[in-house]
Amino acid sequence: MSQNQPTPDTARHTPASMDGNPTIDERANHCFGCGPANPQGLHLTFTTDTSNPEAITTTCHFQLDRMHEGPPGHIHGGIVATLLDEAMSKLNRPLNVIAMTRHMEIDYLRPAPLYKPLVLIGRHLNRPTRADGTLDRKIFHQAEIRTPEGTVLARSKGLFIVIDPKLLAAAGFTAPED
Repeated sequence: MSQNQPTPDTARHTPASMDGNPTIDERANHCFGCGPANPQGLHLTFTTDTSNPEAITTTCHFQLDRMHEGPPGHIHGGIVATLLDEAMSKLNRPLNVIAMTRHMEIDYLRPAPLYKPLVLIGRHLNRPTRADGTLDRKIFHQAEIRTPEGTVLARSKGLFIVIDPKLLAAAGFTAPED
């Protein structure tokens, strides 16, 4: 990219709140799934239940419109995948890690309707421990989209990889650790 070209974020009208050195949470404000600063985003809002550290859950009540249509009257399969990925990714924050999706499986069980209230639920499954007693970088989660009555429309399992905090600090995303 030449020096006269704007950076991609500048060309896309990054909000003024991103000027300077924003925190990683401020950078997430433009997340397609949950970012309030993304005008085309889903604007999902999650509640997290950490009352049982072995069974952390995230929940989001949502309703999508024709902008997210795939088959007539139903949510596009790619948006369904995004919803499930977002629910699982929200489980990383209470684990005090930043992790990225490495692998995700989806079972599309029933068409997800537009214009109907739906529920998105993420569940932490486990994070293995290495032979030396340290936590592995792999984290396993699952998620479901349900009707308010409890019918499961789609289900996923995901493998997330914890990003080394030193790499995040070197890239300027977080403060260096002492």
